[in-house]
Amino acid sequence: MSMHPAIENFAVSGNRLLVGGIPIDRLAERVGSTPFFAYDRSLIAARVARLRNMLPSSVRLAYAVKANPMPALVQHLSDLVDGFDVASVHEMHVALDTGTSPSEIHFAGPGKTDAELASAVAGGVTIELESASEARRVAAIGTRLGIRPHVAIRINPDFVVRGSGMRMGGGPQQFGIDAEQVPDLLTFITAAGLNLLGFHIFAGSQNLQAEVIAEAQRQSLELIASLAPLCPEPIRYINLGGGFGIPYFERDRPLDLAHVGENLAGLIDTVVARQMPEAQVTIELGRYIVGEAGVYVSRVVDRKVSRGKVYIIVDGGMHHQLAASGNLGQAIRRNYPIAVGNRMGGPTAETVNVVGCLCTPLDLLGEEVALQEPDVGDLVVLFQSGAYGLTASPSGFLGHPAARECLV
Repeated sequence: MSMHPAIENFAVSGNRLLVGGIPIDRLAERVGSTPFFAYDRSLIAARVARLRNMLPSSVRLAYAVKANPMPALVQHLSDLVDGFDVASVHEMHVALDTGTSPSEIHFAGPGKTDAELASAVAGGVTIELESASEARRVAAIGTRLGIRPHVAIRINPDFVVRGSGMRMGGGPQQFGIDAEQVPDLLTFITAAGLNLLGFHIFAGSQNLQAEVIAEAQRQSLELIASLAPLCPEPIRYINLGGGFGIPYFERDRPLDLAHVGENLAGLIDTVVARQMPEAQVTIELGRYIVGEAGVYVSRVVDRKVSRGKVYIIVDGGMHHQLAASGNLGQAIRRNYPIAVGNRMGGPTAETVNVVGCLCTPLDLLGEEVALQEPDVGDLVVLFQSGAYGLTASPSGFLGHPAARECLV
């Protein structure tokens, strides 16, 4: 039976899936109950090593904590990446608790409160400005605290990246400052004496088209280069975001990382080195680093046949892994890679529907999927679950217990 590449990332011993070298049923015993998420630290390390090998050696690698803020996982990554991108004070504290220097932590996102901004300024974290009013508040907080804030400007570019799962730039946006408004903001930053490090452009997420990412990086660097002469000091920091996608569905093809790396190397030589020689380029990734290293495991509690269709009912569901269910019906639903973790390698025996334990027909984890005769007590494994899983799902819906997490 052919398997999705995401499943082939994990080893199999006998008929049991291994996560972190541990058989899935043994891991379930160790965790103590299902459902749970498990993240394989060796796969995370291998993904970072591949990025280091494929991207230019001068590029700094940041982890976007929003993808998976589990403290043990973030601690593991602190030894592998150069810094963290955070989107809340909670994420900022998780990152700081790893011992990472505050200078390597960047706080992005709209709607930062004065209390959050003050915490970042006091901690020495770089604030990525999302609006002119946020810049004014940061300046006032710096004056009150007697600290010169470290800032970068997040630019909403005047171009659109096609093919992204979620567009984060171009046109009207709550994210970043419109490119045409940046010159006026630079005048204010200079007068206010803020420590401007550079710029951040993140135009879109979950993109599997290398040529599209390459073109977005070219346009981003050219835009930043046009603004650099207006800055009060030489640019030291350029964050090109990420947007590197992973293949969730059957027809998806993995991103050609080599092409992205080769193109970026050329851009650094021709644009950055010549026009902004003091700048360090950062690529900020979340999903691409951890997404394929995680699985969501639930246990079959019942099976039934309804008018010719087999339903496998598990003790988990969309309250833990919302994206796999189709995001409350807002997206065209397609199946994530799925398998019976304690029945690997055998012939596919039947087509079933895997559903969760919630009282809604939207709680669907696998529709008309071919599995190896799942029965009560078996462990159903959803792959590609290392990013935007538990913390991106409505875990309080209907009051079922929260899923556990482990790093192995």
